[in-house]
Amino acid sequence: MYNMGILDRLIRTLLAILFIVLFKFELISGSFGITMLIISSVLLLTSVFNHCPFYQLIHFTTRNRGMKGV
Repeated sequence: MYNMGILDRLIRTLLAILFIVLFKFELISGSFGITMLIISSVLLLTSVFNHCPFYQLIHFTTRNRGMKGV
């Protein structure tokens, strides 16, 4: 059921952290800032669970086929 590789998870996590930091220091704010926080939470959740529903929908994976359970 996993469909995300390590690099994909790392990029998503770093982007989420970036969005949160930008919002925290008020470099982005208002409705755009709230939208970026929602996007960052989705990025973090998909990284933690190692599963992207959109990837599943289009039958795509970034995971190395040789790595079982990682």
